[in-house]
Amino acid sequence: MTDYPMTWALGDHIVNRVGYGAMQLAGPGVFGPPKDRDAAVAVLRAAIVAGVDHIDTSDFYGPHVTNQIIREALHPYSDDLVIVTKVGARRGADASWLPAFSPDEIEAALHDNLRNLGLETIDTVNLRIMGAIHGPGEGPIAPQFERLARLREQGLVRHLGVSNATAAQIAEARSIAPVVCVQNHYNLAHRDDEALIDMLAEAGIAYVPFFPLGGFSPLQSGALDRVAADLAATPMQVALAWLLQRAPNILLIPGTSSLTHLRENLAVRDLKLPAEAVAALDAIAG
Repeated sequence: MTDYPMTWALGDHIVNRVGYGAMQLAGPGVFGPPKDRDAAVAVLRAAIVAGVDHIDTSDFYGPHVTNQIIREALHPYSDDLVIVTKVGARRGADASWLPAFSPDEIEAALHDNLRNLGLETIDTVNLRIMGAIHGPGEGPIAPQFERLARLREQGLVRHLGVSNATAAQIAEARSIAPVVCVQNHYNLAHRDDEALIDMLAEAGIAYVPFFPLGGFSPLQSGALDRVAADLAATPMQVALAWLLQRAPNILLIPGTSSLTHLRENLAVRDLKLPAEAVAALDAIAG
């Protein structure tokens, strides 16, 4: 068993640090319906049975498809399930990822999420800042975050976060309303947010790495493969376990449409990396 904390605060909930990311429930390229909708429903239900209490989604996955599958699988939702969504983008007819970042578009996207999830209030909404897919864009976010703060005051949202954000944008958001989570690109090979993670931990703010397994180009490393072989684990399990041990405020949202991969992802809760393995993995980004 692990000896580091396996729960963290997400807003007013204490959640298990290994959650579930719903992106892969949509079709190829996160666009259109899945090949097997029944299998997608089964994966969601199995995740809940296995102790997942934190699901990350967005209405621009599909679009709309993922949230509709979540509703089919899990509605009415249990009181201890935290659903986190994000707004700030839309999908083009050609499956492109496009900004939808005006305050009015932000508000419309929130209502889309409410409708497709079958909710009157969403627990947490992240403002997704559309820079590069893998990295943030600079610039102020006050008009957009102020609109979300107003929607929070109206009771449509309980908590707010930011995604794909710089440290300056996070500070700007926190000056407007409380921020309970930050969702940025971070993994074994991409560590631009090292100092930010520690600062957020001190503030009690969750850090949720997207692309924890490398994203569209899966992590490839001889050191990772060797550590995995020594521990009789998969490289992806080791990469997730490294994140869990990196900082107590890191929440994982690995996604899959496979029951087998779901079980593999959740097994990292019991995988402890010895010091020499951590040292070898820490050297990957060097």
